[in-house]
Amino acid sequence: MFDIGATELLVIAIVAIIVIGPKDMPLALRTAGRWIGKIRRVSAHFRTGIDAMVREAEMEDMEKKWREQNARIMARHPEQEMEPLDQRETAAESRPRQAEPPEEGAKTDANDEQSGANGDQPGLPLGKPPAG
Repeated sequence: MFDIGATELLVIAIVAIIVIGPKDMPLALRTAGRWIGKIRRVSAHFRTGIDAMVREAEMEDMEKKWREQNARIMARHPEQEMEPLDQRETAAESRPRQAEPPEEGAKTDANDEQSGANGDQPGLPLGKPPAG
């Protein structure tokens, strides 16, 4: 911020000792430290307020873009009614899953060769009922 080098700081210290005197120098430095602390707190508070305003403006811009994009999507697909995600999940879970029939000639299970033509249990010889 202030580009003060070592030589400038030394000149300021020498002038301060000459003007203020070595006796009152600790009190002057303490007072200067308090003022610098107050200035830093005020500048930090000001910077925080500016950052908050910038974030709010950015959020408003993003919300505006999201609303415009949502309007475009809804205009493209007006016949589709959208429902919240949690309702879609529960609706999908409550629906029974239907297995798709296998394609003709496709092998669906390794046990198909062992099962009989009439749907006997896999691995059991044909014609014998299972014990039980």
